[in-house]
Amino acid sequence: MTHHPDNGTGKSSSTGTGTGTEQSTDPRPGPSRRRLLGAAGAAGAAGLALGAAGGALGTAAATEPPTALSTVGSSRVPFRGDRQPGITEPAQAHGHLLALDLAPGAGRKEAAALLRRWTRTAEALMAGETPAARLHDTGIALDAGPSSLTVTFGFGRTFFDRTGLAARRPSALAPLPPFSADELDARRSGGDLWVQIGADDALVAFHALRALQREADGTARVRWQMNGFNRSPGATASPRTARNLMGQIDGTNNPKEADEDFRQRVFVPAGGDPEWMAGGSYAVVRRIRMLLDDWERVPLAGQEKVMGRRKSDGAPLSGGSETTPVDLDKRGPDGDLAIAADAHVRVTAPASNGGAAMLRRSFSYHDGFRDDGSPDAGLLFVAWQADPMRGFVPVQRKLDRGDALSRFIRHEASALFAVPGGAREGEYVGQRLLEG
Repeated sequence: MTHHPDNGTGKSSSTGTGTGTEQSTDPRPGPSRRRLLGAAGAAGAAGLALGAAGGALGTAAATEPPTALSTVGSSRVPFRGDRQPGITEPAQAHGHLLALDLAPGAGRKEAAALLRRWTRTAEALMAGETPAARLHDTGIALDAGPSSLTVTFGFGRTFFDRTGLAARRPSALAPLPPFSADELDARRSGGDLWVQIGADDALVAFHALRALQREADGTARVRWQMNGFNRSPGATASPRTARNLMGQIDGTNNPKEADEDFRQRVFVPAGGDPEWMAGGSYAVVRRIRMLLDDWERVPLAGQEKVMGRRKSDGAPLSGGSETTPVDLDKRGPDGDLAIAADAHVRVTAPASNGGAAMLRRSFSYHDGFRDDGSPDAGLLFVAWQADPMRGFVPVQRKLDRGDALSRFIRHEASALFAVPGGAREGEYVGQRLLEG
């Protein structure tokens, strides 16, 4: 599967290099839902002081300027730029994936109006402000800051038929080929429109979900929704690569922005086909259930053989540390390959797939328990690439032919979306398509 044992990203608060998607702390004061945790911080400090040393310290603490208890809430990602947010930023602690279909009778005009509304709302929410919505805002996130909120929009293949834009549909949006291991539910696959929401606070993420869903009322209706999570920022003593629900370190071999070929692998170049996708990318979305009961019965050594990496620190079985390049030719004292022929890390390696690679930015999920008592849990796999036929498809075909991990997973939903470049000042997302 393209749930790579190395997919996902570690958490960091590093700032980008002016691409329009870097994280920063918004210093602007003024009325907004971005009261952060200041008032709560002051009240908490006063309460602790009262409990420890009486009212005098409590009064002094309450008169000091409010201070945020954590930088998590204050972290802000810019909405506008050459790229949409939510692609190159570290995956947040909470995520929502949402697909919608245009309502009967809604076409290009109605879709453009919806994207205008969504753009205004997403920009306000990502700045930590209360959006000027058509309906009364519920105030779900009034006391929180932006919390690294990102909102990303995409178009499915059927969107172009419903809006009379079939002639402008990208060739890269061709249907994904069938794979023998697929057990896809059509009701949870596809969709005209796609929204990806991520934030490091659950209420901030839900607030964005609710606001955007309300804005779509009358124009588009929800086809499917999936909710996910990752490790919270600061949960480890130092920044570390995330783990998936199998316990494996997940994200080591993701392409890095510092890589020379990063942009050409992930983003559509200027002057590409079609031109309106310049700066955009293609998102493959897969719901991959993990057979955790079966997996947890496998001894540690067997799990590591399936993956080709040590569970404790993510180091390849060929030796070294987590970031040591995988040596696919190395053999052990017995003469056998250190990394088995069907190990997941070998099957998915770019060297095994003609250089094919994707930027994987996924969320774990748990949707309760199935009728047999097994957990309905796994990975909401999201992979970004400039062309799915050169990224996702060749790797998944290789996995389909023989991957040790395939015995422990099920691909249950699938979708592909064209995600246009970012909205520049004065634009709404998708304007170059809808008004071009």
